[in-house]
Amino acid sequence: MVARRVRGDGAAPGEPAAGAALTLADGPYPMGLMAVLATVTMLFAAFTAAVLIRRTGADWRPVALPWIAWPNAALLLVSSGLLELGRAAARQERPRRLALFLGAAAVLGLVFLAGQVALWRMLAARGIFLPTSPHASFLYTLSAVHGAHVLGGLAALGWTLRRALRGAYSRTRHAGLTHAAVYWHFVDVVWIYLLVLLSTL
Repeated sequence: MVARRVRGDGAAPGEPAAGAALTLADGPYPMGLMAVLATVTMLFAAFTAAVLIRRTGADWRPVALPWIAWPNAALLLVSSGLLELGRAAARQERPRRLALFLGAAAVLGLVFLAGQVALWRMLAARGIFLPTSPHASFLYTLSAVHGAHVLGGLAALGWTLRRALRGAYSRTRHAGLTHAAVYWHFVDVVWIYLLVLLSTL
């Protein structure tokens, strides 16, 4: 649902009124963001259904997750916290702090991807590969698909950081920053969900 405002504050078309609260309906492509989140949700819901059905097979052998899985997930949670600090910095009109927090969140995202590669290497060292078992196949596939979405989130963070360095965000103009943060938080929650799913089946 797109929010409507009656102009009369002298702001240029497409810009929020001074002091007006920004929501997900603000910005150039808010419905696009919601469509992406809905699509990703349906994708992983389909994967969940496939896992629940496949685990009833006689050849289902659970694979213990490498120890790095949970500390690696914590990196995403910390990066989400940094994004929230960045949003607070934007509201306080502190662009340098905003850029710093955005950059730190992106770096943690990259470290997370490196951690996922390390997780795969640990599995391989135990003789567990994609075709080893159905559970192993889902573990590799889901982590790879999620990693692709993390790459998309990093692209969004990079775009947001570039705009932040140009002073595009302020107390009343930070819709793009909000959209990027919402997507990143969503990706974090999805990975925690996948870890719980794969470690309890």
